[in-house]
Parts: sequence; structure tokens; C-alpha cells
Amino acid sequence: MPPTTKKRSRRRTLRQILGGVRRRVRRAAGRARRIWRRSLQLQVVTSTLVISVIVVVVLGAFLSTQINKSVIDSRTQSSVSEAFADRLQIADALTPETDDQALPADGGKVSANPLDKVMDTVTGTSDDGSKKRYDVLIVNEASPGQSRASGSVVLANVPTRLRTNLKDKVSKAEYDKNVVSIERLTFAGQSQPRLTYVVGGVVHDLSTGQNYEVYHFFPLNEEEELLSNVRLAIVVVGLGLVLLLAAIAYLVARQVVTPVRLARQAAERLASGKLDERLKVRGEDDLARLANSFNEMAANLALKIHQLEELSQVQRQFVSDVSHELRTPLTTVRMAADLLYDAREDFDPMASRSAELMQAQLERFESMLADLLEISRYDAGAATLDLDPVDVRQVVLRAIEDSEALAERHGTRFDLRLPADPCMAEIDNRRVERILRNLLFNAIEHGEGRDIVVTVGADRDAVAVAVRDHGIGLKAGEDTMVFDRFWRADPSRARTIGGTGLGLAISREDATLHGGWLQAWGQPGEGSQFRLTLPRSAGSDLKGSPLSLVPPEIEMRRTWRGAMTPVLLPASGDVHDED
Repeated sequence: MPPTTKKRSRRRTLRQILGGVRRRVRRAAGRARRIWRRSLQLQVVTSTLVISVIVVVVLGAFLSTQINKSVIDSRTQSSVSEAFADRLQIADALTPETDDQALPADGGKVSANPLDKVMDTVTGTSDDGSKKRYDVLIVNEASPGQSRASGSVVLANVPTRLRTNLKDKVSKAEYDKNVVSIERLTFAGQSQPRLTYVVGGVVHDLSTGQNYEVYHFFPLNEEEELLSNVRLAIVVVGLGLVLLLAAIAYLVARQVVTPVRLARQAAERLASGKLDERLKVRGEDDLARLANSFNEMAANLALKIHQLEELSQVQRQFVSDVSHELRTPLTTVRMAADLLYDAREDFDPMASRSAELMQAQLERFESMLADLLEISRYDAGAATLDLDPVDVRQVVLRAIEDSEALAERHGTRFDLRLPADPCMAEIDNRRVERILRNLLFNAIEHGEGRDIVVTVGADRDAVAVAVRDHGIGLKAGEDTMVFDRFWRADPSRARTIGGTGLGLAISREDATLHGGWLQAWGQPGEGSQFRLTLPRSAGSDLKGSPLSLVPPEIEMRRTWRGAMTPVLLPASGDVHDED
């Protein structure tokens, strides 16, 4: 395999791996978001936990800072006091004694170097008998032999900045001023630096005019260990406090959320039709009153639904009974009307016209009765399907054939677009043909004499028929209202083909009975399109439609308009191409 191909293969594999990781991360993030949105208890506990952490961190940092400042300030003040007292002793030791008490009892000579004695004093034991835990360095640059040091401190341990500041004070004759610094210093025999408070001062020898630099090294090991223990205690206590607050929030949220969750579950069961669902009432608090209110609401809702069901049943029964009862007198009237209609040529013009009008209105009345009976069957749940494998193209052709006469009277033509292959589906031939006739009649009535496009499409799972007219169209929101019973887009406009106003409502019920869709699209001035989608196999669920609900020319126009972007030209009108 060539090296270029190998590199491409590796890149492709890497992209696939990264893509899989991103998809898994997105799925995990999506699951986390869903869990967060759906759990009130999780939101309450998490919010309490976050707020508690912020409060504990702020308070812990504040307490740690205050304790640290208090301990360090106390230690530095005592260190400065001890250093000042030691410098006074060193100054006294360097002052020559003139009285007799300065001579030893045996008449011997006075010690030549008084620093040795004073070093034992300042670095020995304290007044309470404990050994002093700091070191002293005395530096005399004029007489290096007069320098002294305790412990392992040397001149190199003195911070450069501190010594420079001390020399500045010497040059200004400010012998009584301290120079302090807190540093991490490494002494001889130690591997790790330790925090040390260094206090520098000057002792001026009046007899010789020499200056002695005195440096005290106060280790802060004990203080640092104390502060470390304090910080650890603050962290442990803060963590325990946060966990305790989280547990308290969990318990409190559980006490509140559990009744709310039970109310939600009861409401869902009530919405699903279980009207006898009720909540248990415990206590007399707000949640108990909420449960009582919910139970009262459920009882009133069940009563109202029961009353509405009875009223609806009475209405359905009334429509069915009236429709059946009207058939007998309508048959008699129909027979008489047929006789009058057949003999209309023997009547005078006024009587002849009356016979024709009576014949037309009787036909409409019969159609309305048939539709009312059909609607009553759907309302009673008694409608059934007589399924057969049928080529939908043949059903469309029969519906168009039935609509040809009406289309000719309105000056309308059909533009039929059928696929070459059969579109087989398990349908009730009579009901689907009725749906298509209703759609074609509706298109003829509102198409304003323009061509009507009938398109048939099919895929693996569904078949679809779209009826497109170029009439007045539909306004926003009317695409669903058009299927309501007795609905009109323009109430002042009379029906031109004598429809009953129930055709589209019955068509939608027929489509739903097949497990299909009947949808409408329309725009003012652009016409409308109705799309019927049916599953190929009875009982299967629809996942999509082979045809678009929006007409192709409208969709192309939208795409073209979206692709057009304005181009701004220079003010001079000159256009220059740039690479």
C-alpha cells in the first residue's frame, strides 16, 4: 500500500474514532440534561450543594486568612520584642565598666571579649527555663573577629534585601529601627527550606564607634504546622458541613417532591382516562390541602366528563334517530318529486322551475342525511373497514371519472401525474374513493376554473395522493380548521356545488380509520394542496409520506429566494475582482 494511502487510512480511522467519541459524549450530555430537567429533587440538591460549597469556601478562606494573620502577627510582635531585648543586652555588654565591681574578686583581668558571655545569655534558656528556639548572628564588618553566631546560621543566610535596608538605616544613623523579613531559608544540615522570620538591627559601640549588625532568626515551624492543622480542620469541617447540608436538602426535597411526584402520576393517570384516580391525604399542611384540591378537581372533572358523555351520546342518538326517521317521509317525498320532475314539461314555467329546484334540494338533502349517518357511525365507533389489496392509481382514475362532469361545468381540467409502477395498498376501496371525490369536488369549487393537478406517489411503506388547486388558497391556521364540520373559509360565500359541509370531516375520519394522514396546505393567492397518505400494509405506522405537502414549485421558489443574497457595490460603481 502506498504511503499516501496509509496516511489517508490512518486519518480516516482517527476521524472515525474522534467522531464516535464525540457522539458518545453528546449522548451522555443529552442524557444528563434530560435527567436534570426531569428531576426537581436533583435540581434542589445540586443547587444546595453548589451554594453550600461556595459559602464554605468563602468562609473557610476568610477564617484561614484571619487565623494565619493573627498567629503570624502575634509571633512577629513577640519576635521583635525579644530581638530588641537581646540588642539591649549586647549594647550593655559592649559598654565598658568603670566601677570596682567590674574587676573580679581575685584581682584578675576582665575578659577581653564581652560578646562571648552575652551570646550565652541571649541564646541560652528563657526565663521559664525552656531553651530558646531562635538563632542569633552578630556581624562586625570592621573587625571580622568580633562576629559571633549561634547554631548553624551564617552570613549567607541573611536575605540580601534585608541587609541592604539595614545598611541604609545605619547610614542615616537610625540605630533603633528594626528591619524584618519573612523568608524560606535553608540552613546548614537541612535539606528543605523552612519558613523563618528574620529581624535585623544595629548596635552602635560608642567607645569604639563600630557598628554591630545583629540578626535574629526565628523559625516558624510550629506556627506553620499549627496553621496547616487549622487549614486541614477547616477543610474537613467544611466538607462535612457540605455533605450534611446536601443530606438535609435531599431529605427536605424528598418530603416536598414525593407528594408532587405522586400528584403528577395521579394527574397522568387521570388524563389517560382513569377518572377514579385520587390522592391520599395526610395531615393538614399545604401539601395535604393540595391533595384535597386535586381530589375535588378530579371529582368535578369526572362529573363534567360524565355529563358531557351523556350529552354527546344523546346528541349522537338524536342525529342517528332523526336521520333514520327522516328516510321514510323522504322516500315518499322523493317519489312525488320524481313524478313532478318527470312531468315538468307539462307545467307552466313557474311550476316547472319549482319542480327542478325541489329535485335538486332533495338530492342535497339525501346527501346530507347520508353524511350525517356516516358521521354518527364514527361518533359511535361503529365504522369498520373492508380491506382489499388495490392499486391506488385505479381508485384515483375512478374518482376523476366521477368528477369529470362537474369539472366540465366549471371549466376545469385535471392534470394527472401517475407513476408507471402499480401502487398497491390494503385499503377500503369505497372509503378511499369517497375521500378522493371529496378532495376533487373541493378543488373544483375553490379552484376558480384553473387546472387541478392530481399526483400519486409511493415508497416502500406508504402511498400518497396530492390534489392541488390554484384558487383562493388558505389563510394561516385554516389548514386544520378546514376539516371541521360545517366550516367555511368565507361564510358569506355560497356553496356552488351543493355540498353539505361534512365532506372533508368524513374524509379525515376515513383516513384516520386507515391509520393514515389527511393534511392541507395553502397560501392566499397561491391555491391549496390536500395530501392523503395511507400505509401499504393495514395496521402499520406511518413514518413519512412519499409526496411533499408543499407543492414543488412553491418549495423551489422558497429555495431560490433563500439562495439570493444582496450584493453591495462600491459607491463609484466600479467592481474589482480580488483574489
